[in-house]
Order: sequence, then structure tokens, then C-alpha cells
Amino acid sequence: MTPSSLTSSSLSPAHEDFKLRTLAQDAGVALVIQILGIILLYVVQVTLAQWMGGVQYGIYQYVISWSALLGLPAGLGFPRAVLRLFAEYRVKQDWGRLRGIARSSWWLTVGASLGLAAIAAVLVLVINYSHPFAYAVPLLMGLGLIPLQALLQLQLSTARAMKDVTLAYAPSRILWPVVTLCGGYGLLAQMGQVTGISMVAISTLALTLVLGFQLGLMFQRFNDQVEPAPAIYMNRVWLGISVVLLIQQAFATILNQTDVIMVGSFVGPEAAGIYSASVKTGLWVSFVLQTVNMVAAPAFATLYAQKDMAGLQRVVSQVTLWIFWPSMAIAAILLIWTEPILGIFGPSFVAANWWLKVLVVGQLVNALCGSVGSVVIMTGYQNQSAHIFGYSALLNVGLNFLAIPTLGAVGAAIATSITVVIWNLWLSQLVVREVGIHCSIFYALRHRRDGDDGAALEGATIGPGVTESVAAESIATEASATEAVATEASATEASATEASATEASATEPSATEASATEPSATEPSASTIVPDVPDSPATATETPPADANPSDPDA
Repeated sequence: MTPSSLTSSSLSPAHEDFKLRTLAQDAGVALVIQILGIILLYVVQVTLAQWMGGVQYGIYQYVISWSALLGLPAGLGFPRAVLRLFAEYRVKQDWGRLRGIARSSWWLTVGASLGLAAIAAVLVLVINYSHPFAYAVPLLMGLGLIPLQALLQLQLSTARAMKDVTLAYAPSRILWPVVTLCGGYGLLAQMGQVTGISMVAISTLALTLVLGFQLGLMFQRFNDQVEPAPAIYMNRVWLGISVVLLIQQAFATILNQTDVIMVGSFVGPEAAGIYSASVKTGLWVSFVLQTVNMVAAPAFATLYAQKDMAGLQRVVSQVTLWIFWPSMAIAAILLIWTEPILGIFGPSFVAANWWLKVLVVGQLVNALCGSVGSVVIMTGYQNQSAHIFGYSALLNVGLNFLAIPTLGAVGAAIATSITVVIWNLWLSQLVVREVGIHCSIFYALRHRRDGDDGAALEGATIGPGVTESVAAESIATEASATEAVATEASATEASATEASATEASATEPSATEASATEPSATEPSASTIVPDVPDSPATATETPPADANPSDPDA
């Protein structure tokens, strides 16, 4: 036994294969939810576009985009903070802080979102009084969606942190579209027409019902998983973490919402509706990435909290391989059959042919860079990556501002794709330098072929980019392990001497004593084997039932 074997935190092959199988099973459930969600999204969008026409559908999408954008600051960054801190507190079995952040994050989100909605209402009224504009009434009607969008993201992340993919995504991906479509059909049957304002009202009511249903299930699930303990509140510390994550998430959302909003502002609502359809269609390329990240992100946080860098690299590489081929196949389908796919929305949507092709290229690069965004968040490098998101968001706004007046909506597609490529490559470089983890498909394919994936980190938890605090802890662990080896060697030698001295008179008892002491000498230390997250009966190995109703992109 060597010191390096004692300090290694990698799992045994059988245990690691079991965890990967569990991760694959959870990803399969998430894949079903994602596929159903995207199908429902298409059904809802196509149906609403046909019921409402280009102009009214564009108004509806314009309001939904604004509510999603404003829902981010209303959430105060807690969705991502909860996802990461839940894993940390569960590893430490810190049930008091776990209960505290669950309660504080929900109530702080409600208060902040209501305040932001009130401020937005005043601004819309003031602007409309000075310069009347067509979107004023729809925007006022859609303000109720701001707190709902904020709670949607928070409850989604909380359920993900509780390792329940179905509870996290089925309400927003399955129930909300179904209830919205049923409400729209009822309105059409009763009134004979559907407008953008009426659909905003129906979507608001539908989301309210869905979130209430999800919250009730989450409350029961949370109490089953978390042991009873007095809640401990550290709001100042949590806000310090969440605000940085909020800034980062806001920049990421700007990357995904700015183009639709600017197309609507510069070109008009009809172009915004058509362009929005092409954006949603382009997301097919990255839907496998989003699906796998649903279940992989908590695993990233847990492995990093346990300092298992070799295990983290293996999981990241395996996840990247799961993403690669499906994303390539989807991109090829969209590039070859662009017009027939867009024609599903209606004849006028075929005009987005080249817009979609450009967006597909950007999303393909996003998928091939792997789970780089999730790794940055789950390993706590939000401060180091915030400037990347900020500069990328500013670049996206600037490129759209320059390209849309000149090239129209295709300029928005070009600007957005260029930004997505730069953003992903920049983040990949940061993760390699700071965390010591490679997320790209090229690394995963090369090391899978060589059969040494994760070997560079085997036997030492220190990677080239790991922080000094982790390095110091690992050095201390190695020193402790060396001392343990020396102690074990001395104990073994003393035991052997004693056995030799007493062999003639008491060979059998001596053998019995050696047998009794051997397990404690060879018992692996806690740093040798990394167990599953030590929580209540719901562990990392559980999967939602096979018959359960089986995804936001996080963007």
C-alpha cells in the first residue's frame, strides 16, 4: 500500500460503473421528459401561431421573453445557489442550513419578484404616458408572470437538488404547456379568436396552478429526505453567493433573449415571432446537453465537494460522450431539412431558413464543448467566470445592434452564434486552467481511445488548476496517509515479532489474534472510498418510477 493509494479518492471500478449506470438511468428519464417537453412546445407554438397569426403570436412571445428576462433578477440568483449548496450541505449532513436555505430562498424570491413587478409596472406606465407604444397593455398584463417565472426556476432547481428529475421538469415542461393549450382552445371555442393579451392571461393562470401543485409535492418530498433539525439561517452569506450567480445567469440569459427582443424592437412583432420559432427549433441541437446536465450537475457538485477530481473527470468525459453523437445527428437533420421543418409553423415561417442554419452552427459548438457551464457553477468558480459572461453579453448586444439594422433577423442569428462560440471556448479554457477538468469532446474521444481517462488525476486529488486551498488540504491528507502507512508497518512488524515469540506455546491463539486485528489494519479510510451522498432514504442511486410522467434549457 502506498501513500498515493491512500490519498486517491477515486471509486472502485464496480462502484464507479454503478454510479454511471444510475446517472445514465436518470438521464434516460430526463430524456423522456425533454423529448415530451419539446414536442409539446412545438405543438403549442404551431397551434398558437395558427390560431393567432403572426402579429398576435409575436406579441405573445414578446411578453413571454420579457417575463423570463425579468424573472432572473427577481430570483436573486438562488436557483443556482440552491443547486450547489444543497449538494454541499448533504455531503456534510448539515440539515439545519439545508432547511434554512430552502425556506429563505423561497420567501426572498417572492418578496423580490413582487417588488420588481411593481417597479416594472410604474416604468411601463410612465413610458407609455410619454411615448405610447403597442406593447404597453400586453406588458402590463404579463407582469404577473415575473414572480411566477422566478419561482419556476427556483422550484425547478430545488427539485433537481433533491435528485427528482421528474418533479423538477415535468410541471414546467409537460403540465404548463398542456394547461395553456387547453385554456387557449377553450377561449377559441368560446370567443372565436385568440389574441396575444388573452393568451398571456391564460399562461399566467396556468403557471400559477402548476407551481402550486409542484410546491405541494416538493414539501412532502423535502421532509422525507431531510432529517429534522432547527433551521439555521445565513442569509448574508447565501446572498453573497447568489448575487454573483445572479449576475452570471443574467448575462447568460441576455445571450438567449436579447436577439428575440431586439428583432421585435428593430424589425417588428411579426419578424420576432418568426425568429423566435427558428430559435426554439435550433435548441433541438443542444437539448441532449440540457437533458444530461439535469442529472449531472448535482453529481459534479458532489464529486467536487468530496475532492474526487479523478472521478469528476471521468463523469464529465462520459457525459460529453453521451452528448456528442445525438447532437451531431440532430444538427444534420436540421441543416438538411430546414424548410420542411419550419413549414410546420406556417408558410411565412419558411423565411427563417438561413436564420435557423446559422443558429444550428452556434448550438452545435455549444453541445461539443460539453457541460462546461455546469462545471463552472458546480465547482464554485462563479467569481472567476463572471467576467466571461459579462463580456459575452455585451458582445452579443453590440453585435445585434450593429447587425440587425443592416441584415435584419439573419444578422441577429449571426451575432448570437458568434457570441455562443466565443463564450464556450472561453469558458472551456477557464475550466482547464482553474479546475483542471477537460469538458470538450476532443479530450473525451482521445482519452477514451487511449483508455486513460482520468488517469492523470489518479492517486492525487490535485490538478493543475485546483485552488491553493484544495492543494494544501490534499498535501495534508497525503502527509497523514504517509504517517498512517508508517504506523501500519510498525504495527505489522510488532505483531509479527510477537507471533514469532509465542509460536511454540500458543500458535493457534496467536493466529486468531492476528486474524482479529487484520481487518482494522486494512480497513480503507474515508478518503479512499467516496460514498454516495449521505442523506436520507432518497440517495443518488434512486430513479423516478418507470411509469412516472417523464428538462429550461438553463438558458
